[in-house]
Amino acid sequence: MARLVLLALFSALLLATAITTSEAFSKTVKAPYQAHRPKKLTHLHFYFHDIVSGAKPTTAIVAVGPTTNTSASAFGMVVVIDDPLTVGPEITSEEVGRAQGMYASADQKSFGLFVAFNLVFTKGEFAGSTASLYGRNPVMSKVREMPIIAGTGAFRFGRGYAQARTFTFNTTSGNAVVEYNVYIWH
Repeated sequence: MARLVLLALFSALLLATAITTSEAFSKTVKAPYQAHRPKKLTHLHFYFHDIVSGAKPTTAIVAVGPTTNTSASAFGMVVVIDDPLTVGPEITSEEVGRAQGMYASADQKSFGLFVAFNLVFTKGEFAGSTASLYGRNPVMSKVREMPIIAGTGAFRFGRGYAQARTFTFNTTSGNAVVEYNVYIWH
């Protein structure tokens, strides 16, 4: 009996020691690099070219759901993209980057996309940097706002938002040009 009491006390002491020495789930820390505290707000303006048809499409449908073809919103369709980003609305204007990632029709009632892609900048001051856009794009709205949740290079620790407006949409080909205004704290 004494052994059981000693074993119980020892176990309780061991458990109490383990609990008090474990680390918390999260804690606030000082910025690891002084240079990476958000210091400025950058505004980027470009045009996104979603080319779904023609000789060189920049999108590929990689999955459809069992009701995608009968759904009014194409629910369940998943598309991978590598879309050019240009200075002007014409596809021939200077390319400044690519939008690489995916979007999926995630709304059963209206045409709303879940988007997850990187804005990969290839020219200018931000060449080699990326910004990650992740959120809901209610395509039929005049202006759509989506969050910028991270970045690399000049946009490391970046956060902000993007506003998208459809510039043109061809109902025959399905091709679209979307104007983006992106604001990033970095």
